[in-house]
Amino acid sequence: MVTLTVDGKKVSVRKLSTVLDAVRKLDIPLPTLCHHPDLTPYGGCRLCVVEIKGLARPVTACTTPVNEGMEVTTTNSKLEQLRKTTLELILSDHPNDCMVCEKAGDCVLQELAYFYGIKENRFQGERRVYKKKDNNPFVERDMEKCILCGKCVRVCDEIQGVGAIDFVNRGFRTKISPPYERDLNCEFCGQCVAVCPTGALTGKMWARKGRQSLKEVDTVCSYCGCGCNLTLHVRRNKIIRVSSRADTINEGWLCVKGRFGYEFVHSSERLTRPLMRIADKDHFTLESGPNSISELFKEVSWDEALDYVANRLKDIKDRYGPDSISGISSARSTNEENYLFQKFMRAAIGTNNVDNCARV
Repeated sequence: MVTLTVDGKKVSVRKLSTVLDAVRKLDIPLPTLCHHPDLTPYGGCRLCVVEIKGLARPVTACTTPVNEGMEVTTTNSKLEQLRKTTLELILSDHPNDCMVCEKAGDCVLQELAYFYGIKENRFQGERRVYKKKDNNPFVERDMEKCILCGKCVRVCDEIQGVGAIDFVNRGFRTKISPPYERDLNCEFCGQCVAVCPTGALTGKMWARKGRQSLKEVDTVCSYCGCGCNLTLHVRRNKIIRVSSRADTINEGWLCVKGRFGYEFVHSSERLTRPLMRIADKDHFTLESGPNSISELFKEVSWDEALDYVANRLKDIKDRYGPDSISGISSARSTNEENYLFQKFMRAAIGTNNVDNCARV
């Protein structure tokens, strides 16, 4: 352990920790835009600058390792002026459209500008303007709102292991882009959207659906047996976006289905009651048969449906033997449910003809 002093308070942290780790342990407020606890330190936003006794100039807390006996100052008039100036420089190259931005109310940059009371910007000059041309189905990219914090690049490389985006160009023209500045074409897991501190990356499905006063419902993803935790953001009894909390089994990370595949919940084609075939339709064709599913099936109760299935399985087993029956489970079921299904097929039916679909 290493012991140091932060704003007059002693704190002990593990070796190889950073000054920011020590500051966070003491619950001292220190602004950051580019830092994420699960990603490598970057030090790009320069907002976490601190003074360390014996050093000639301020350093970034997120990239500075701790040393025994170190004395750190996180706030004074000089440091606060440096942070405010840094924020003003970032905002001077940022669109001023918070009124219609999807991230308003949940934007770290907006919140910091609020705390530092930045109403007008004293820095004027050319601002980066990019043509929007992204035709991917899930992620809305507004590069004019990008502050080059690098979170999306690092999470794509370090957490997802894809490396679909990176920094391109140099100097004033630097931006985040897929290879050859083409449209984004990746796994669309949305990890970049989850860590973006501004409105540069948002979900296309979320547009104009609501930003505040949303009901949050914690649940478990239904797509596979991993059991990822979801937080559903609900407005007027309808899911408008999905996120995940960091203190869950999946640590806040989701796949494309967990983050964007929620529209089936409100689909008009979703089955909500058991359906039973009205008559023998083995020779039914689209050309000659009924025009809708209601003409082919009827709604029944769960008891009626389960009794019918049990009787048919018993009849088939008695007439043709247990190996005439096979069962296919689903990857969307939990491990426990799949275990019970195979146990039912082997113990109750008496067959080993059981399989599980690999796709969800």
